[in-house]
Amino acid sequence: MEQMPDPSRELERIIAENTKAGKRPSLLMHACCAPCSSYVLEYLNSHFQMDMYYFNPNIDSGEEYDHRISELKRLVREMPLEFPCKVTAGEYSPQLFYQAVKGLEDAAEGGERCARCFELRLRQTALTAVQQGYDYFSTTLTISPLKNSRLINRLGQRIAAETGVSFLPSDFKKKNGFKRSVELSKEYSLYRQNYCGCVFSKRRLENQNTAE
Repeated sequence: MEQMPDPSRELERIIAENTKAGKRPSLLMHACCAPCSSYVLEYLNSHFQMDMYYFNPNIDSGEEYDHRISELKRLVREMPLEFPCKVTAGEYSPQLFYQAVKGLEDAAEGGERCARCFELRLRQTALTAVQQGYDYFSTTLTISPLKNSRLINRLGQRIAAETGVSFLPSDFKKKNGFKRSVELSKEYSLYRQNYCGCVFSKRRLENQNTAE
């Protein structure tokens, strides 16, 4: 099996090639939340015509869903971005998530259930990118130290091959990306959730707290 290039280096290569060619391609970036989006916006806004797409049917409640999208919109308004960035949100449809992970409710965190969740969100982002004519799609998920960036990139490349829109590889946690996202979150007083969003991760956190 051919080894996948390092996602972080591949992203740098793409940016360098586009810069040399005087290009600024369009990019639809899946956003899981404002804190994870902060560094990604700072890093890529000048290199891509980037818009944020908030689609996260895994979120455990409508209230939490609305809170996170509200914070993302506020962040984009308040950050001194070089170029305009639009934020759009998909419909809150938790049934899509529960259908995707059916039978995996008790799976370990970070396992097959999470992989199906990643795929669900990436695929919808790719389909939206195709419909709206973007050159690339990608996700902020790789900034989290708790997320498997290699898996996310493999899923992205596979979905790209199936849908016809290019996937922008990444491992945003590298080069102090996660650390910078924490700094920006403090700077903008962003709501920083302590669980990924789904009822299963929330339940796991509550069980840990109870055990302590």
